[in-house]
Amino acid sequence: MKLDLLRRLNTAREARRAAMLITDPESGDARVVIEAEGYADDPLRETLAARFRSGASGMVEAAGRNLFLTVELPPPRLVVIGAVHISQALAPMARIAGFDVTIIDPRTAFATPDRFPDVPLLAEWPVDAIPRIGFDAFTAVAALTHDPKIDDGALMAAIGAGCFYIGALGSRKTHGKRLERLRAAGASEAGLASIRAPIGVPISAQSPAEIAVAILAEVIGALRTRGAGEREAAA
Repeated sequence: MKLDLLRRLNTAREARRAAMLITDPESGDARVVIEAEGYADDPLRETLAARFRSGASGMVEAAGRNLFLTVELPPPRLVVIGAVHISQALAPMARIAGFDVTIIDPRTAFATPDRFPDVPLLAEWPVDAIPRIGFDAFTAVAALTHDPKIDDGALMAAIGAGCFYIGALGSRKTHGKRLERLRAAGASEAGLASIRAPIGVPISAQSPAEIAVAILAEVIGALRTRGAGEREAAA
């Protein structure tokens, strides 16, 4: 591999950006596509979009040539705001599904290692913890405390960072009041529309474990359809 291509791939990895190495096995020609830099004019744009969503590498045929696509996606993260009962069920399931999980909750009575073994746990206010861990396009955020003082700052940070999934616990009435607060705090209408609330796929979940299943299903769906709506709207 040429040194300049390797540098681009390493830079993308360090910045947690999705990248793809496109190689012609016959000629040895290769190039790199960085998702965040855009590829709307690329002749392989539909194939690239599908592979960036699935994360699957493999051979494709394009313009009479066989090309190998090597897809590199950052490990997806799930940041849960609130060390609550739902979080206790959600964290281990999300880890099994391949997510790096972090729990944030300033309430030390809830945020204890006994309740969340083997999961990074930050007993801090989200506004203090988030700048340190960073949000990005491969981060999902689930706000579960029902406390605006804890949830709202995290939601604003998630909107600003373009997180691929933003969900918040609460009824439609509760969410309506939440939208008013976030709008007053400067959130854009597009950002507000990105919040999934009530959180989780609609499976009539009742118990904390069932709600956790609904949330994780919605997070996985958002991960595997990243950007699809924007591309369809632009087509």
